[in-house]
Amino acid sequence: MPTIFRIGRYRFFFNSREETRRHVHIETPDGTAKFWIEPLVSLVNYYNIPEHELADIEKIIKEKCHDFINEWNKHFGI
Repeated sequence: MPTIFRIGRYRFFFNSREETRRHVHIETPDGTAKFWIEPLVSLVNYYNIPEHELADIEKIIKEKCHDFINEWNKHFGI
C-alpha cells in the first residue's frame, strides 16, 4: 500500500492488489475513505470521517488529480 501523499492529517495511498479502476484511499487518525479518481472524482465509501472533512479531502483530490493519476501509472506500470 504505497503512500502517495501526506497532507495534514490525511494519508493518501493505493492498494496494490485491488481493482483496476483508478481510485485512492485516505486514512485519517479517525477513519478511512475511498474515492474514484476517474472518470469523475467521487466518494465510494467512508468510515468515521465527518462530512466537512470528506469535502476537504475531495477538494485535495480534485486539485491533485493529475498527480494521483501519474503516481497510479508509475506504480502499476501503465
